[in-house]
Amino acid sequence: MRIPFNDLATPHASIVEEVVAEVRAVAANSRFIGGPAVEAFEQEYAAFCNTAHAVGVANGTDAIELTLRALGVGGGDEVLVPANTFIATASAVAAAGATPIFVDVDPESLLITPETLEAGLTERTRAVMPVHLFGHMVPPADVLAFAERHNLVVVEDSAQAHGADAPNDGSGEKVRAGSYGVAGTFSFYPGKNLGAWGDGGAVVTDDAELASRIRSLANHGRTEGTDHYEHRYIGRNSRLDALQAMVLRRKLADLPEANVQRRRVASLYSEALAAHGIPLVSPLSGVDSAWHLLVVRVPSRETVRGLLNEAGIGTGVHYPVPCHRQLAYLTDRTPDLPVAERAATEILSLPFFPHMRDDEIAYVADNLAKAIATV
Repeated sequence: MRIPFNDLATPHASIVEEVVAEVRAVAANSRFIGGPAVEAFEQEYAAFCNTAHAVGVANGTDAIELTLRALGVGGGDEVLVPANTFIATASAVAAAGATPIFVDVDPESLLITPETLEAGLTERTRAVMPVHLFGHMVPPADVLAFAERHNLVVVEDSAQAHGADAPNDGSGEKVRAGSYGVAGTFSFYPGKNLGAWGDGGAVVTDDAELASRIRSLANHGRTEGTDHYEHRYIGRNSRLDALQAMVLRRKLADLPEANVQRRRVASLYSEALAAHGIPLVSPLSGVDSAWHLLVVRVPSRETVRGLLNEAGIGTGVHYPVPCHRQLAYLTDRTPDLPVAERAATEILSLPFFPHMRDDEIAYVADNLAKAIATV
């Protein structure tokens, strides 16, 4: 049996004809930049995220950078980010002119905590960026309390958490990923739960002025209602194009059910792996994860990974080098962040997609157990 790490072709096959028809419509009206396709997607994605506004941008990295710039976070400011995130989280902070300050994470959830945030706090800290890693949300209560205590803004990196929900303050209510900070940022990279057929991103927020500023920065500093060649801000081209918006809008309709299926597959994996004594990196209690990735921790990872490859099983590592140990950020003042550093040597992402079959899940679990037993 051969099982890929991900399978994007199968879900796309059922929507190709619809998308092609929409492409013809865009070609006919020639509204390639902005226009009704982008506007419709933004409205529907804002509603999906339970926010008032969504602004489509070129990619998830730009979503973070433009949000920070719109908030006035820049030169001389510091932003707290987890060390075990994709490099784009940190590089977007740097591109905005601020300094990413890397913090450690909880050893079980691999998410930031108030304690790890405190360790990175200085008088220059302006913002905190919870990363909803693997689709598992950082719950809002502790992050918002920490931010309020230190007068910080919260910008959620929700690139892996489309449709995740977390409990809010023990009230029984749940909040959606991207909706509890001043803004939430998203990537629509093709492999994401909501993926474009190319690059794309978005910012969601309840702040109309912030949304307007981000939209302007993403469109060369133009503002709505002014002359096309009047530029209020120093912006650039970071627009979501109509063709990607059209694909995203079609796939958004299927996302709730796809996330249900992801949770089903995760539950089956959890049972199959538990039978072999292998725990998952799981969401915190009460969190309805988007389950973007399914991650375990194993000894001698590269050996285990090689054995799985021999069995026809694709895997990934998210991420093998923590940001603070990347050459781009490594200095003689780089801190020791032992939890993130150890996790980077052990984490292994298993094949995971909504339409996985029961026998495929069992095959992966059995072969993973055999591989671990040999090391």
